[in-house]
Amino acid sequence: MTRYVSSCFITLFVLFLWRVEDIADACRCSPPHPQQAFCDADIVIRAKVVGKKALSNEIKYDIQQIKMFKGPDRVIHAVFTSSSSASCGVTLETNKEYLFTGRMSTDGSMHLVMCDFIQYWEDLNGTQKKSLTQRYQSGCDCTIIRCSSLPCPVSAPDECLWTDLLLADGQSGPQAKYSACLKGRDGSCAWYRGMAPFKK
Repeated sequence: MTRYVSSCFITLFVLFLWRVEDIADACRCSPPHPQQAFCDADIVIRAKVVGKKALSNEIKYDIQQIKMFKGPDRVIHAVFTSSSSASCGVTLETNKEYLFTGRMSTDGSMHLVMCDFIQYWEDLNGTQKKSLTQRYQSGCDCTIIRCSSLPCPVSAPDECLWTDLLLADGQSGPQAKYSACLKGRDGSCAWYRGMAPFKK
């Protein structure tokens, strides 16, 4: 009997550990290039978080919209996110300005997940801020291919190879901070830094 109880306890303990690991791994994503995040998002805004309210399964952050870069022709007053980090919920600071990229639900509300590009506005550099008004949008016909380990093949002319992830600073590399993947006169896509092709 003792052996049976011990066996059951061990089995339950293993299942518990498996479940904890499963929950911990439930939300995994790699940081997106800001241009790809812009193109994939329904809404891109600069806003200040001014309030927070816990709902049943999510958190509502009241925001003061400062500028709409992409999205509906109306002001967004709140963003919603899961209350659980395992479900990719995000934590925001009150009285801080952010750049938000997110999805618009069927009821018209804006939702954020951990895999979106969410940055303090003050942490974006001048090139990134300027690219939000035109350059990123003009590059949405291009596809940014992530490269985290070599070799990384490019299979089509409309692709740009994002190699920042090979660097120690990852998302803070030169292609994410200063470059956009844009189509040239020949119709192929390449990294552009300012008005010239990006040079490695």
